[in-house]
Amino acid sequence: MSVAEIPETRFALSGELSIAYQVFGSGPRDLLYVPGIISHVDMPWEEAHAASFLKELGKRFRVIIFDKRGQGASDRIDGATTLEERIDDLRAVMSAAGSESATVFALSEGGPVSILFASIYPDKVDRLILFGAMAKFWGDDEYPHMTHSKHMAEVIDRMVAEWGTGAFVGRAGAVGNVSPADLQVLARRERMACSPSGIRKFLQANALIDVRALLPEVKQKTLVIQRRLDKIVPRENGRFLADHIPNAIYLELPTTSHLPQFEDSDLVIEAVAAFDNVAESSEVKPEDNRKLSVTLFTDIVGSTERLLSVGDEEWRKLLDQHDEIARSAVEKYKGRIVKNTGDGLLVIFDGPVRSLMCAQELIAALKAIGLPIRAGVHIGEVVNRGGDITGIAVNIASRVMDIAAEGEVLVTRTLKDLTGGSEMQFESAGTHTLKGLSDPYDLYRPLTL
Repeated sequence: MSVAEIPETRFALSGELSIAYQVFGSGPRDLLYVPGIISHVDMPWEEAHAASFLKELGKRFRVIIFDKRGQGASDRIDGATTLEERIDDLRAVMSAAGSESATVFALSEGGPVSILFASIYPDKVDRLILFGAMAKFWGDDEYPHMTHSKHMAEVIDRMVAEWGTGAFVGRAGAVGNVSPADLQVLARRERMACSPSGIRKFLQANALIDVRALLPEVKQKTLVIQRRLDKIVPRENGRFLADHIPNAIYLELPTTSHLPQFEDSDLVIEAVAAFDNVAESSEVKPEDNRKLSVTLFTDIVGSTERLLSVGDEEWRKLLDQHDEIARSAVEKYKGRIVKNTGDGLLVIFDGPVRSLMCAQELIAALKAIGLPIRAGVHIGEVVNRGGDITGIAVNIASRVMDIAAEGEVLVTRTLKDLTGGSEMQFESAGTHTLKGLSDPYDLYRPLTL
């Protein structure tokens, strides 16, 4: 492909990082292409199969592709990256490209990111297409569809040792159908995407990626495309996604490649275009007043006793300090205070890690002025009612807080499983039956960073 035909690479600002992206195509609707384990926006145009696939997409859509933070032409980062940082990047790229909403095409590891994005920002995602994706990156006894986490270190070591040779991308290609010339380009794509140490960090960070609990929250029409003989992401992953996303259609192709540009790529293009057209004609938008949010409840421990000991005037001053500390911390971590509950707060966030960092900061700062608090955090669908919120997720967060001790944050397993990429670690706080709820909940205590 000539240089003149390669789309211009631009940069979107996500926080303090520059995220590389390209926009191309003449279709009437936007399609955001979310990459898998590696990305480099310039490299696909050097490989004939990938370039052809993207050009065909561009005949049907206005396509937006990008490099995830830490890879390709995007800024490098220290450590790994969290799911919420990655969905921040999706928002930043869409905004820079002038896209208010789009069909999201998510490849492989991009699937869990896009599932979270579609759930938290339903107004941004018209439809969702998951290709060779999974709900959980590493398997376990409950999810046997990916390589078991007990083999994680061994698998990562092997991938790191082979990185830059094309071995990984070669295995992801069509079995027995990747030419030596293609392999050379794919090897360069690995090297240009990131270093061996970089891919190690990404693979280790993915250990906590688990969006199984969020699948029922995906309200958009969803197309799950799975190749039957995919060696990287076995077919059971696609079937699991389709079985647990309410409005999902499952398409299984009798081929082998994990990468959409190989083998029956023409069928993939036609399926994506047909799904988009059908979905547009029968689309029911998610309700505007419902969305997935992280809910944080806090409570001042022993507030009544403290009020009696210091008197009304001193207590009012302490509460004023409490409110100012809370306002500053919540703003810092991009949350929104829904209301003051008298002895605490109800706050919502778009990301789980930020909510936990905010809770830990609040505990330390309020303890310093003599106001010990406890906190409970959960993620789930909330219903907006004016400035307030309701819903079972709100009740769960409140009940989790009730169990927490002074100076403690407790979180549900659902929230813990979305902190992949962060340095946050957890210890079990046991299984509890929450007041008014029939199912037991596994609760966890985040260790202080």
